[in-house]
Amino acid sequence: MDKKEAPKTPTLFTVREVADFLRVHQRTAYRLITGGSIKAIKIGSQWRVPERDLMEFIESGWKAVASSNKNDAKPDQFKLPLD
Repeated sequence: MDKKEAPKTPTLFTVREVADFLRVHQRTAYRLITGGSIKAIKIGSQWRVPERDLMEFIESGWKAVASSNKNDAKPDQFKLPLD
């Protein structure tokens, strides 16, 4: 198999890395992951979040704000579904 044909290994983030990336507390990141807001996989006793799923979570926040601000004169805001 040629290296060009090999699938790219996905980047996996730890709970701490997700928290750092989102600039929230580790417990908040853990709650988002275990609650299913952020898709993740459990490897042994540890959670790992694929990069594409973290980006999807962030995009969902942008989409939610964009759809709620269609008729508002307010500037766009970035809100993540933290509850």
